[in-house]
Amino acid sequence: MRIKQIYVSGLFGIFDHVIPLNMDERITIIHGPNGFGKTAILRILNSFFNSQYAELRAIPFKHFRVAFDDSSSIEIIKNTDNSEEAQNNNIAFKFCQPYSEPAYFYLKPKNIRSNKEFASIYFLDSILKERNTPQKSLDFRTEETLISEKTSEEAVENFDNLWSSSWRLQKEPEWLEKLKKNIPIRLIESQRLLNLIPKRSSISDLETSSILSTVSAYSDELAKLMQDKFKEYGTISQSLDRTFPIRVVKQQSSADLTDEQLRDQLNELEATRSHLMEVGLLDKDEDAEFQIQPQDIDESTKNALSVYVQDVEKKLSVFAEIASKIDLLRKIINNKFAYSYKEINFSKEKGFVVTTSYDSSLSNSKTLLPTDLSSGEQHELVLLYELLFKVQPNSLVLIDEPELSLHVAWQVQFLKDLQDITQLADLNILMATHSPDIIQDRWDLTVELKGLQK
Repeated sequence: MRIKQIYVSGLFGIFDHVIPLNMDERITIIHGPNGFGKTAILRILNSFFNSQYAELRAIPFKHFRVAFDDSSSIEIIKNTDNSEEAQNNNIAFKFCQPYSEPAYFYLKPKNIRSNKEFASIYFLDSILKERNTPQKSLDFRTEETLISEKTSEEAVENFDNLWSSSWRLQKEPEWLEKLKKNIPIRLIESQRLLNLIPKRSSISDLETSSILSTVSAYSDELAKLMQDKFKEYGTISQSLDRTFPIRVVKQQSSADLTDEQLRDQLNELEATRSHLMEVGLLDKDEDAEFQIQPQDIDESTKNALSVYVQDVEKKLSVFAEIASKIDLLRKIINNKFAYSYKEINFSKEKGFVVTTSYDSSLSNSKTLLPTDLSSGEQHELVLLYELLFKVQPNSLVLIDEPELSLHVAWQVQFLKDLQDITQLADLNILMATHSPDIIQDRWDLTVELKGLQK
């Protein structure tokens, strides 16, 4: 199930947009002037499919309709009446399928768990009208201070989190849950260099967040992914090695397998193993090479080697997916980093390993921290890492302003790199950009947002 078309009316009270998605090449580009709603469209999509309902409440629009390739559709309808009841943000979801009656789901304040929680939300809502006044409020769920002498901007952030979590506590109908599971969506925002890491205080047992460089967080995350795969490889190896002797004894002679075919299989395994060492997934071990000479193969060794080949193929297959992603990431990044005399490799211990070939009198070190990279280099690395490692297959990925901090030459290459990634990771892309250098001559993938007719 894939999204075929997006329609929005009354966006900011002004704009109506129709966005057909490119179903063949799986990349659609939204292009238009500032203020026409490119980012808002991405955020509405993300907030609905990821149940972040506070955002739906915050963005002004009348109708938002998503049509799918199976002829079904979902429509988000906001009550734009100025009455007091409408101010309570009644939002309806209307799901239509061929030959079926429409299904509805309503978001209303009465869906909130208690009057006390409702009261706390509405107290915080009043802060929107006094954005520069320090406020104090109580979280009625815990009877503890929620906001203490904080600025209204912080209060608004707490308000949004509270409202969103309150609405998420609703029991959504089965058809709505199923719809969202069928369309995984991830938003890659324009601000992508800082990462909020949740932490729980051991003293107060309250969850807070700390800000960490995204490129550092992803470096640590990749190291963990590589370590996990190596552990899985070790577990499979131990299991196969324990049963290897008995399986060799029971192995039936294979007359169809020639000595030349066996040598080819062994050489192919060595090439695979060398590549896994190169991308940092296997440790370099000279003893791992298994060179077989023609005179070494007889009928008895052929049986043993046949079992050995099968075992090594099973062991190394653990790395197939992550190795292909690391390989593509390294290829794309190093093609760009070459301009600044840098190179990226990967290790199970450090994740991203950045080195420079430039001799500087200021430092003897050839190794750089990921945070030593330029803003543009970090943007590129973070964006590509998200696409390859943080998005599940067949997702729709929403990318806001991929051109940020990128040199023109990198923008020109971006779409080609994106096509390689979408094929490998099995993704659909909807991105918003101002950059004609990103689009190049691919206006066939582009939907230009229009203003009001004059």
